[in-house]
Amino acid sequence: QVHLVESGGGLVQAGGSLRLSCGGAGIIFRMNRMAWYREAPGKQRELVADISRDGTTNYADSVKGRFTISRLNFANTMYLQMNSLKPEDTAVYYCKAMTPGNAYWGQGTQVTVSS
Repeated sequence: QVHLVESGGGLVQAGGSLRLSCGGAGIIFRMNRMAWYREAPGKQRELVADISRDGTTNYADSVKGRFTISRLNFANTMYLQMNSLKPEDTAVYYCKAMTPGNAYWGQGTQVTVSS
């Protein structure tokens, strides 16, 4: 059974930084495509960044140059380093793992950026 757990969210002032972590059991991160999504109040869940099996990364235009996705293979952990945070980054952030034919989500972690 796949289980994903996010951590690292919190309240930060605009311009600040946070690092989110996603740990998992039942799935090997380096063997699958992994991603961070976010969902703001009243908005649809959107892709923030993803990382492929070979380490290729992809970012939403709104976070390019500010956020960095990474993966620590031996620890089976994925990170999202978020710098220069803006109030519009406020959302619940979710970790997602994509295997052939299945997708798994964590429970989410709240990020709130105050102006």
